[in-house]
Amino acid sequence: MLKRLALILILSFVFGLSSIATKAWGQKGVIKIATQSPLSGEQAALGEHIKLGAQLAAEEAVKTFKALGFNLVFVPYDDQAKPEVGVANARNIAADPDILLIVGHFNSGVALPSSEIYKDTMLAMISPANTATEITDRGYPNVNRVCGRDDVQGPIGARFAAQDLKVKSVYIVHDKTLYGQGVADAFRDEAAKFGLKILGYDGTEERANFGPMIIPMKAKNPDLVYFGGIYHQGGLLLKQMREKRVNSIFMGPDGLDSSEMVKIAGQQVAGAYYTTVAGPMDAYPESAAFAKRFKQRFGKEVESFGMYGYDAAMVGLKAIEQTIQSLGGKKPTRRQVATAIRKFKNYRGITGSIAFDEKGDPVKAKYFVLKFEKAQYPGKVVKVVEQAAPKGKRS
Repeated sequence: MLKRLALILILSFVFGLSSIATKAWGQKGVIKIATQSPLSGEQAALGEHIKLGAQLAAEEAVKTFKALGFNLVFVPYDDQAKPEVGVANARNIAADPDILLIVGHFNSGVALPSSEIYKDTMLAMISPANTATEITDRGYPNVNRVCGRDDVQGPIGARFAAQDLKVKSVYIVHDKTLYGQGVADAFRDEAAKFGLKILGYDGTEERANFGPMIIPMKAKNPDLVYFGGIYHQGGLLLKQMREKRVNSIFMGPDGLDSSEMVKIAGQQVAGAYYTTVAGPMDAYPESAAFAKRFKQRFGKEVESFGMYGYDAAMVGLKAIEQTIQSLGGKKPTRRQVATAIRKFKNYRGITGSIAFDEKGDPVKAKYFVLKFEKAQYPGKVVKVVEQAAPKGKRS
């Protein structure tokens, strides 16, 4: 009886070790990717598409990572378009060692302070939407973006206004944010080079009544009104301008690139222009199959930043995958992932070929000018410019 009991104990121990070893070899751990974008509040429509695009990329990569021995987990965060919320989230993200990639943000004013937290732990960040120059001009080795920059987007809008629309004067309004004022300043400086008269330059945080601003605007009768900001203000400003019989051409940047712009401005949106760093679906040959997958998964049509959210996530996931393979199957460090992303060359994404320069900008980025010919999103592409990022000094 004692011998039999001893044998049972020995076999149990051996098979127990075998089971533990099997689990260890079969599953090496967890790898997470996170997103940060506004999922609630006035800008949630754009933030949600970033999140859903990245989520689809993660879901499609689960099997690949499973074969490498890792569970891939997607973790979305709502930064509410508020810097203090983004920073608080960033601290939680940085404290989770399994998170090897952050896709985000939408707002440059949120991305800038949050990325300071990511830098401290070398957590790789790939932005699908942050256009402020400061994002990459700091030269952080872990911070990248797949979209263009405001110091190109703003001037492209100004050149289009001067050369294509033949306007002679402009009234500029911005939302006082890093993004909105940054792109408005870039537009203003380029417009001045083309001899356009700057009849007004106002910053506002108004959300409801733009009447006091429209009165002097109407008196000066500009050929064009340029708004640097997001659709929730821009759409309402345009609607109230038209109600007060201000017939100036209206233009803004990619913050207006949303179906919400049409919902807010209504029929008054017809005739307005916007520039964007994220073209519409029909601007990309690879988009049809992706749009079908997106709608099957989420039950809605994808918008521009959904594609860029997907591509930002896919570039990061491919870099992580290749790093695991180069390490013989081991889990990479954050620094190794950040290094691999910066070196990643010519990834063929939904939005085209993606490669980063020494600052983390796309080697080349496309910029689009679109017109709302009617109250329908997206607008019609009227001009496309492909341009490299400026080579200016790091700040």
